[in-house]
Amino acid sequence: MVNSRSAESSTVSVAGGGSPTRSCAGCGGKIADRFLLYSMERYWHTRCLKCSCCQAQLGEIGTSCFSKGGMILCRNDYIRLFGHSGACSACGQSIPASEMVMRAQGNVYHLKCFTCATCRNRLVPGDRFHYVNGTIFCEHDRPSSGLLASHLPSLQPNPLLPDQKVC
Repeated sequence: MVNSRSAESSTVSVAGGGSPTRSCAGCGGKIADRFLLYSMERYWHTRCLKCSCCQAQLGEIGTSCFSKGGMILCRNDYIRLFGHSGACSACGQSIPASEMVMRAQGNVYHLKCFTCATCRNRLVPGDRFHYVNGTIFCEHDRPSSGLLASHLPSLQPNPLLPDQKVC
């Protein structure tokens, strides 16, 4: 059985004699196999329902799959791409399946929430930023190493803070 995580629930159906012929959503071919999968309101050959990232056959690795942004994903790839909770790390609100996100250090953000902690300017793809103890800073407002040592004691003093680029 494969359940998709977005809004739809999916189950494995058994095709037998007298059942209508179904077409596979993956390859478009007729499904004459004994078993077929039903996920995201479509029917699939067991070999055709695969994770968009790792290509694992989802019917073989578990009972659920995830759908977001037009991709079908296994649990591991969904978490890797969109975070554990599906909630924005800045505001804590859930992120709809159709919404684009920004990611930094394993955290996921709404586009509008991915902002500099100092100037509140929104960061967009191509902008350089610094991620310090879970806080995002634009390149201009990057904290100095002295400020970090006095205000963020859990951070090891390091004169060279790595910068990152929004992709």
